Amino acid sequence: MALALADWEQPLVEQAQAALNSSGSFRAHILSDTQLRQAYKACEQIIRWHSRSFYLASMLLPYPKRQAVRALYALCRVADDIVDMPRGDPKAELARWRQIIHADPPPDSEPIALAWADTRIRYRIPTTYVEQFFDALSRDLQQTRYETFVELAGYCYGVASTVGLMSMHIIGFSDPEIIPYAIRLGIALQLTNILRDVGEDWRRQRLYLPREELRTFRLTEDDIAMGRVDGRWRDFMRFQIVRVRRLYAEALPGVMGLNPDGRLAIAAAAELYRGILEDIEAHDYDVFRRRAHLSFGAMLARLPRIWWRVRTGFYARLTNE
Repeated sequence: MALALADWEQPLVEQAQAALNSSGSFRAHILSDTQLRQAYKACEQIIRWHSRSFYLASMLLPYPKRQAVRALYALCRVADDIVDMPRGDPKAELARWRQIIHADPPPDSEPIALAWADTRIRYRIPTTYVEQFFDALSRDLQQTRYETFVELAGYCYGVASTVGLMSMHIIGFSDPEIIPYAIRLGIALQLTNILRDVGEDWRRQRLYLPREELRTFRLTEDDIAMGRVDGRWRDFMRFQIVRVRRLYAEALPGVMGLNPDGRLAIAAAAELYRGILEDIEAHDYDVFRRRAHLSFGAMLARLPRIWWRVRTGFYARLTNE
C-alpha cells in the first residue's frame, strides 16, 4: 500500500509520523453519563448547523465513533470561527480556546472541550496533531497570502490533514502507511474549500490562491477584487480543479486501510465534498457571487454509489480519474 511521494509531501509525512510517535497524557477523566451526553449533544448541534455533508457522513459511523468525530469537528469549528468571526481579540480568543482544549481536566462549563477530552483519551489521539492544527490556524491571524503551492500545501496540512489524521485514530487503521493518503485527502478537502470560498475569503482580506500560479495565468489581485470571470480565470480554475481531483483520486485508496466500520463514512465525506467541484464548474467558475454546494437531495442520491464503491473495493483500484 506504499505511496510514491512528491517532493512537497515528504516533509508533511515526516511531521505526521513524528506526531504519531509523540507521547501524551491519556489519563481518564471521571464524568457522569449526563455530562458526557450533554457534551456530545453540543458537538452534534454544531456539526448539524455548519456542515450538512460532514453531518451526513458522520451518520454512517457506529454511534461511539460518530460522537467522537463530531467532537473533533466541533473543536475545530470553534477555533475556525474565532479566527474568521472574532468577537474580540482573535489572538487572545484562540489562545484561550487552545488552553481550554489542553486543560487536564477541562472546565465543566466547556462541553465541547469535555467531549473532546473524552474522545482523545478513548481513541488515544496524539496531542501533537492538535498542536499542529492550532499552529497552522494561528497563521491566519498573520499571513494572508501564499506565494507557492508548496507553501499553501503546508498550511493545508496544518488546518485539514491533521484533522484527517485524528479522524484516522477514531476510525481505526491497519497500518501507518495510510498516513500519506490521509494527508492528501485533507489537502484535497481544504483546497476544495479554498476554491469554493475565494470571494468570501477576499472579503476577509485573505487570498489563499498561490500568487505564483495566478501570475502564470496572467491574473492579478485586481481581478480577484473585481470578481472577473473571464477566459484567464476559467483556465486557472480548470488547472486548480484538475489538481484537486487528482489528490482525491490518489487519497481515496487509503479508505481501504481503515477499519471496515468507518470506510463508508470517510469515502462519503470525500466524495460529497468532491461534488462541490462539479457545482463550481456547473456555474461557470463563478465563486465570487455564490457559494458552491450540493443540495441535501443530491448528497443522498450519491450515497448508494459510494456504498457500492466501498463494498466492491473500488477505491483500492483507484489511481486517477
